Amino acid sequence: MDDFFIDGGLPLRGTAVVNGSKNAALPILIATLLTDEPCVISNVPRLRDIRTTLRLLETLGKKVSVSGHTVRISAAGALKTTAPYDIVKQMRASVLVAGPLLARFGRVRVALPGGCAIGLRPIDIHLQGLRAMGARKSAEGGDVVLRARSLRPAKVRLRFASVGATENLMMAAAGTPGVTTIENAAREPEIEDLGVFLRSLGAGVTGAGTSRIRVEGVPLLRGARHRVIPDRIETGTLLIAAAAAGGTVFLRGADAGQLTALLGALRKAGARVRAGAAGIRISSQGRPRAVSIQTRPHPGFPTDLQAPWMAYMTLGRGSCRIREDIFERRFIHAAELGRMGARIDVRGRTAAVTGVPALEGAGVMASDIRAGAALVVAGLAARGRTYVQRVYHIDRGYERLERTLRRLGARIRRVRAP
Repeated sequence: MDDFFIDGGLPLRGTAVVNGSKNAALPILIATLLTDEPCVISNVPRLRDIRTTLRLLETLGKKVSVSGHTVRISAAGALKTTAPYDIVKQMRASVLVAGPLLARFGRVRVALPGGCAIGLRPIDIHLQGLRAMGARKSAEGGDVVLRARSLRPAKVRLRFASVGATENLMMAAAGTPGVTTIENAAREPEIEDLGVFLRSLGAGVTGAGTSRIRVEGVPLLRGARHRVIPDRIETGTLLIAAAAAGGTVFLRGADAGQLTALLGALRKAGARVRAGAAGIRISSQGRPRAVSIQTRPHPGFPTDLQAPWMAYMTLGRGSCRIREDIFERRFIHAAELGRMGARIDVRGRTAAVTGVPALEGAGVMASDIRAGAALVVAGLAARGRTYVQRVYHIDRGYERLERTLRRLGARIRRVRAP
């Protein structure tokens, strides 16, 4: 198990290249279950969750080869329709295999998903959508079993704009002949990227990235090549880190159109942000103005950037409120930031943050991916040394974050925990 040592108080300067999006790559890799023909996916980040997904695909019967950031997936025999608990428990995105396998084989058995301890993450929205397409659900030995003689196209309205449910239904619909519409669909850029990939496979997809998606499924899908979009959450984390530590950083390949809510909040806080076709440049110095945010589905403020934003706001001039409306247990990092001198009062889904002149380095522990990123942000800005334990959480969502930060001038190193 690895940890981070961070000697804070140094400004960040230089250029970093944004990696491919984890949250886009995961459903795209799983969508290769819809075809027996080879698929080549490039710009795939090298992360724990990606490795878990590739292992799941191999367990289900796919042949997987990896070269750098490119993954080739092809048939290796008959596919299995059971996603085992020992893999699914590691990552909630594993439940996405339900849609493509059900569309192809009329049966799938999947363990209830695991992942970060940030909320209940029910999959009932997934199941309601698949039931509308003709699936029947039962429970066996702690697993969910879905059966359908053949899925049928349907008009599905989600009660909440769930990203995972939208992706699952898009994949199920792509392999189901006829037209399926998904209303109140999630609008995240990762949904749009999945739509592009499904079109490459031969499905008709329109409206991906809007609240109404139309999928015209076909019985036989082909192979395809696809390049994954840049990771907006990695982009946002690095922007917040640069703002908290101070200095000037250029993120090559970053897409400003994916992060309008964050960029607006950074500008309100006093950071200078310039966006162009090549990427995003941010400059910052001194303490920020306190800026309140409320997490919302896209294009609102991303829940995955709430924790890093809280770390930044602990240094704010004045007080602000941070409202978490996506996950019910996503303030676990507040107590760890308190160990560094932050003043945070959590009441239900709202955290009141009163800024302090400086944070002090301390030993802290990551509880999930984004909480870990928040502790890194705090450590970069703090005086003295910060020791971040359980870095494996961070590794699930960021490709060697310490290397990127070192290239920008940070004093951060990975150490093997005793």
